[in-house]
This record gives sequence, structure tokens and C-alpha cells, in this order.
Amino acid sequence: MERLRNSTSEKLKGEIWMKLKKVSLVLLGFLMVSSMLTACSNNNSKSNSIGTKESAAPASSDSKSNNAAEVEYTDYSKGFSEKVTLELPVYERAFEGWNVSDNYYTRWVQKEFGDKYNINVKFVPITRKGEVTDYEQLLASHNAPDIIFHYDMPQALAYYSEDVMQELDHNEIAYYAPLYWNNMQDTIKQYGQVDSKNTFFFAARPAADNSVLLIRKDWVEKVGMKVEDITSLEKYNELLQKWKDAGIGVGAESLKKNNYNFNYNFRNWPVDKEERALYSDLGVADLTTSATEGYLRNLNYQYNNGLIDKEFYLRDDEQKIKAQFVAGKTGTFSLYLTNNTDVIDATLQNDPKAEFAVLPRSAWAPEGNKAQERAYWPFGLIMGINYDSTDLERIAVWMYLDWLSQPENLFFMQNGVEGQNYTLDADGIPAMNTDFAGESVLAQNNNKDYWALVTEMVQYDDAETTRKAYIRQWAPVGYEYLAENMLENYDKNAEYRTPDALFSVVLEKVNEYKTDLNVLFQELYVKCALAPTDKFDEVYEAAKKTYLDAGYQEILDEKQKAIDAGQFN
Repeated sequence: MERLRNSTSEKLKGEIWMKLKKVSLVLLGFLMVSSMLTACSNNNSKSNSIGTKESAAPASSDSKSNNAAEVEYTDYSKGFSEKVTLELPVYERAFEGWNVSDNYYTRWVQKEFGDKYNINVKFVPITRKGEVTDYEQLLASHNAPDIIFHYDMPQALAYYSEDVMQELDHNEIAYYAPLYWNNMQDTIKQYGQVDSKNTFFFAARPAADNSVLLIRKDWVEKVGMKVEDITSLEKYNELLQKWKDAGIGVGAESLKKNNYNFNYNFRNWPVDKEERALYSDLGVADLTTSATEGYLRNLNYQYNNGLIDKEFYLRDDEQKIKAQFVAGKTGTFSLYLTNNTDVIDATLQNDPKAEFAVLPRSAWAPEGNKAQERAYWPFGLIMGINYDSTDLERIAVWMYLDWLSQPENLFFMQNGVEGQNYTLDADGIPAMNTDFAGESVLAQNNNKDYWALVTEMVQYDDAETTRKAYIRQWAPVGYEYLAENMLENYDKNAEYRTPDALFSVVLEKVNEYKTDLNVLFQELYVKCALAPTDKFDEVYEAAKKTYLDAGYQEILDEKQKAIDAGQFN
């Protein structure tokens, strides 16, 4: 179905034709040749008539669909002659008192970027937990922002399969966003093609992670153990049993949904790449492998022995999970650590003697197993241009990415106003004032949802300064050791962190069955967890058959075909 419609009406076409009939054949021939040279069409039927400029963009060797060396681009460095509306997605994370679409920083973007280039910048809220639903509804009503993004390639490919993204001209990006292109061109060229079409562009992702599992250190020591001694799943279960026996509390657990990476610690090492490609998928849960069986058998053990939250299946969002930890009902909490996280202060209000530590990653792996983790792909947000976006709106996207990539603009978005949000130390690293509550206060995730379009993390010129900055950015004041331990664990576990496979073709069966299978998986895995111990094998075998028959076997067959054809990396 033609997604990008030619805006020229039939009446106007007729008028133009009548005029062209009156001109000389020489002029007509010239116009035809000129049109061929300046048109840069894409496979979505959008005419890319964006004018001319004396200097053409640098040619890109992989732009198969564009005669890039012959294309010229209009210079908009002085701004657009007509008002252009740029709609940018931003995650809505339900931070209390925070308006994602209208705040100090959105207004600053309008003043510093939008007004300069005659662009009306709008920020479109996308709920973090329901982003796919949000996007699908916005796309269906033709109200989606100009950028369609997601963190995971399977879902990005699902959007592509719906024909809602434009094919890209890499030379156009290089012309309007030279700094951004210079930073990201290798990644875009390597990972951005689908079906041999230039489709995706990306944010950078430095090699670091602020995901952490906090544990109540005071609870651990109260039962005669030390955090550093919890080096296996068996030791962790022993700790939970002691917590239960002492009447202290239980381990946290929550309903699995959206991202399925729960069974890494039960997988064989070294990794079988084809097996990983077949079963490991963030978007569709694996229920049938021995790794998942091991995970579910342990979950069943923890549940039946009262070691975890008995109503874990009701904890389906971060606020509900955090509430249990803050109230002192659970002794563990998984989060992305930031210097302005509120979970520590909230817990201390309920228990001023509370102490916190980072649980070693190996605590989740059975004895003899490697503490495996899913590595991020070498990019952050995966982005495409909305099929409804006009040429000028698409160009505005490139101009914005380039503006945001400029160090001074990126630094401001990440840190705020000097003297209010932060002061600079001797290393040039911002020392954040987390008590600041004025107009320029940052969002709770350090404004990341605004600057994540260009990078996933803060970076400095050298590794040592960057590491210091990470600690400043991630550690609440007085808890710098948490960030330090988190980084130590990250480095220690680097060998056992591997990314999922990236398929270079659309997996139609994944898109067809994913939604229904996600709902079914929740039902089946909870049933396995809650089953009486002596009934686990029976319940699990029945669950596997139900899951395979509901479409998972068709997904495995489709993936195996793509694997056999080498259509993954």
C-alpha cells in the first residue's frame, strides 16, 4: 500500500502539463534531465524534492537506492522559509510532577534550536511500559512523531514490516547532520539495512551499564552472612531461607513481561551461536529449553518454600516492586541506578538503619554455571523516520540530531544549569546538586530520555574521566561505593556477556504470534511457579506443549530457516 502520498493534486498536475506544452522542446528536455538529477526517491513512494545547493553531499558507497553523487541539497543553515513542525518522541515514565512535553528543557530546545531554524519542536509522550501500544495507535491515526524508536531490534523490525518507515538517503544525513553522521556512520552502515534498504539510524552506546540489583546489607549481616559470600544461586537461596527463618522478609520477584532475558544464568557455556539465535529473543519468551526449565524449577522451589514475594505475579511495574522494597517487605530491588534515585531515601524514611549493597552477578547462577548476561547491541535507540513525515520534517530530524550532538548542547541537556544543577570539579566533571528543586531541575533519569536520541551514556575524552563521571552520575551522594561496585561487577563479568543474534530479515511469525504468546507465557510460567513441587514436571510439560501449539513452534521453524540461510549475525 502506498504510504507516502504525492501531495500534488490532479488539477495542479493538469495545469502544469498545459504550461509545459507551451514551452520549447529544448526547455522541456532540460527540465526532464534536471528532474532526474535532483530527484532522490525512496521505496515508500515519497518524492524527495528538497531543492538544490552548489555543493553536493559526500557520496556514500553503500547508498544503493540513491544516486548520491549526483544529488544536491538545499542549504537550510539560515532556517526554513516556512514553519516546519518537528515531533520528537520522549518516554513518559510517570515521574511525579514532571511534564515530559513542557518543561524547562523542552522550552530551551525550542528557543535555542527551534526558533533559530523556524521549527516548531513538539515532544510526544510515549509511555515506557506501553510504548508499542502507544506507537501502534499513533501510527494508525497518523499522529505518530517523526521518529519511530525502540531499544530492541525485533520490535524495530516489526515496525519496518508494517511499512511505516521511510527508506533513507545516507548522503542526506551526512549533509544535514555531519557531526552526528561522523559519530554514527559505521554503526548505521553495518546494522541499518533491512532487505538491502537503508532503514535504521542509531544512538551511540558506550560499553557500560547502570543496571544493578540492590540488597539490604543490614539484613544479610543480621543472619550471619556477608554480601561478598553470596556467589551462587545456592548461596542466595540459603540467604533467603535465613531471612524467612528470622522473620525479616523475602526476596523480590515480579511478573515477567516485555523483556525476556531471565534464563541466561542457566545456559550452557560457551554459547552455541545458532542455538542462541533460535531461542534467545527479547520480544518472545523461550519456554521450552533446558535453561528455562532450570529457571522455572528454581522459581518453583523459591515460591513453595516461601523465599520470595508470594504475590509476585501482581508486581507488574516498577512502582509496585519498589513499594515492597521501601516498605521493608522485600530485601532486593533491581533498578537503573542514578544519583537522584528516590528509592534509598524512601527506604531510610521507613527504616533509618537500612544499609545497601550491590548483589554480585554470580548470585543468580547455579554452582558450576557461568554468570551469563545479555550484552547490549553496539547501539542505543534504534530509529526510523515515520512514513508520514514530509521531506522538510525528515530534514529537521537530521538537523536536530546534529544540533543535539554538539558537545555544548549535549552537556547542557545532560547536566542542566551550572551553579544550579551542578558545579564543576577540578576534572571538569559536574558535581550534581541533587537537592536542587528550581525551574531547571532535571528529570529523575538525568534527562536521559531527551538526549538518548544521540547517545545512551555520558562520555568524556578519556576512560578515567568517563568512569569518574559515571560514578557521579549514578551514585547518590554518600553511596558512591554502589556505583563503584556496580562497575567492578560489570568489568568482572565482561567475558560472559553476549548479545542476542540480529536477524537481517523480518520474522513474520514473530510479528504474527508475539502478542498472544506474551500473554500466554505469563499464564503458563506463573502456573509452573505456583505448582506443587511434586506436580512441577507434569505442569511444565503441559505448558511446553500448549506454548508450541500456540505458535511458538512456527516461530522456531521460521527462525531455523533464516539461520540455515545465514540471515543473522
